[in-house]
Amino acid sequence: MKNLIPCLILSAMIASIDVFAQSGANQDIAVKLNHIGVYVTNLKTSTAFYENILSLAQIPEPFHDGKHTWFSIGSAGHLHLIEGVKKEYERDRNDHLCFSVKNIDAFIVNLDKNKVEYTNWPGTAKEPTVRVDGVKQIYFKDPDGHLIEINNDVSVK
Repeated sequence: MKNLIPCLILSAMIASIDVFAQSGANQDIAVKLNHIGVYVTNLKTSTAFYENILSLAQIPEPFHDGKHTWFSIGSAGHLHLIEGVKKEYERDRNDHLCFSVKNIDAFIVNLDKNKVEYTNWPGTAKEPTVRVDGVKQIYFKDPDGHLIEINNDVSVK
């Protein structure tokens, strides 16, 4: 439950962003996503995972301290990997990152090639979920256990 609260807050913020954009509210105070920080145990391992499995492109990071990797996630902003996790903890399935792809079947081929296990929402191995709106989705974990959803939601630009 503790991990669910930040997700609900972020969901409310994202909904507010849409309201600001649609209502023409004061653009000086309307927020947009800048970056997501993911705390990891081994930066080298996690960087390779996000490059090879998610095909994210690294971008320059200003710290040059060996504890950060920055990736572009398109118009949404950046994903920052930050090394330093001291202990593992159990993560709730609702606490996840989600990325959309044009061809989820081709993405699954890449997961299989790299021996990355994936499930549907209930947890059935190697079986996508098809939501009521027709969007196909799968879930897998990064090296630190962060849950990642991949879907083929074409409405996302």
